[in-house]
Amino acid sequence: MNDLTTTQGIVALAAAAVAVVALLFAIMLAVKLRRLRASQRVVLGAQGQRDLVAHAERLETGFVDLRDWVEEVLQGLDQRVGTAEHRIDTCLAYTSLVRYDAYGEMSGQQSSSYALLDSQRSGVVISSILHREQARVYVKRVRNGESELELSPEEREAIDAALEPAGNPAR
Repeated sequence: MNDLTTTQGIVALAAAAVAVVALLFAIMLAVKLRRLRASQRVVLGAQGQRDLVAHAERLETGFVDLRDWVEEVLQGLDQRVGTAEHRIDTCLAYTSLVRYDAYGEMSGQQSSSYALLDSQRSGVVISSILHREQARVYVKRVRNGESELELSPEEREAIDAALEPAGNPAR
């Protein structure tokens, strides 16, 4: 025990203390390194053979491919929506039915004019004129709300009623 009180003994004790602190520090660093590697395995995957730069490059390539695919899909959707909008514009959008007594015979409102128009206000107006002995059907083309042929007042009323902004009530 006398050797520990000498200068050489004190230096040996100090070296032992530094060695113990260094050993504890090394164990602490080993635990932290193990945790870091476990976290890195979660990020990089089970292979663990890639470095972080290669992994980041792979992710960037994946995102570029994904962006290109999304842009391609959006372009296809734009084309499909354009086609659908064109088809919808040519469908019936405005209709109206006007019933009336064409000959004033008090036989009821047996005659009718029916306007069928698309979103460009084009289509047809169909009139059915009924009389006791006969029935006649007339069809007139309508473009932009106007007909090439002269319209009867009832046909004009059917077109105007179909194009009313507050809806198109069937009459």
